[in-house]
Amino acid sequence: MEFSEEFIKSFIHPRNDLLLKMEQYAQTHHVPIMQLPAIEVLTQILRIQRPKTLLEIGTAIGYSAIRIAEALPDCQIVTIERDEERIRLAKEFIKESDAGSRITVIEGDALEVDVTEFPSAFDAVFIDAAKGQNMRFFEKYSPLVPSGGVIYIDNIFMHGLSDIPIEEVPRGKRSMIRKLKEFTEWIKNHPGYHTTFVPVGDGLLICLKR
Repeated sequence: MEFSEEFIKSFIHPRNDLLLKMEQYAQTHHVPIMQLPAIEVLTQILRIQRPKTLLEIGTAIGYSAIRIAEALPDCQIVTIERDEERIRLAKEFIKESDAGSRITVIEGDALEVDVTEFPSAFDAVFIDAAKGQNMRFFEKYSPLVPSGGVIYIDNIFMHGLSDIPIEEVPRGKRSMIRKLKEFTEWIKNHPGYHTTFVPVGDGLLICLKR
């Protein structure tokens, strides 16, 4: 059964002026942010999990970090971004947010950041960066997640490219999609995690650490 777009959108809550401004900026400047149905699902699951600390890989302009912080008033968020212009914008938007005091932006490549600078553990990790690097992100940061913690990963479906034979993927994206497929198969069978796929937005993966 397929649900109409109007029915799905009817469950999307109104956003404040700052979030609307960020959504407009992202659309105008082609900055990838989570699709509205996906961020609604993610924040609702996080409300249920109630993490006190969350690490985000891939800040972009700070949209998801702000949405998560607003949904979790007792959560401290650390978010990592390497693009200088996006860092600048994220800091400006975060400063405007009522939840900005609970969001810390780390500047640098998430694969090169020294994890010893972080708290010893994060209740949740949200990976929303270079899709071909999901395996490396996961292997680097999953040790920071304790048993019972959750790792969330966006864009697993990758606009349908993850669901077609690799030879049908545009040549310029084959390497990335191949790595994404390999990671997806790997995590589905990982004995250390209960993993499920939520078909919302561009595909959300939820990995509960055993």
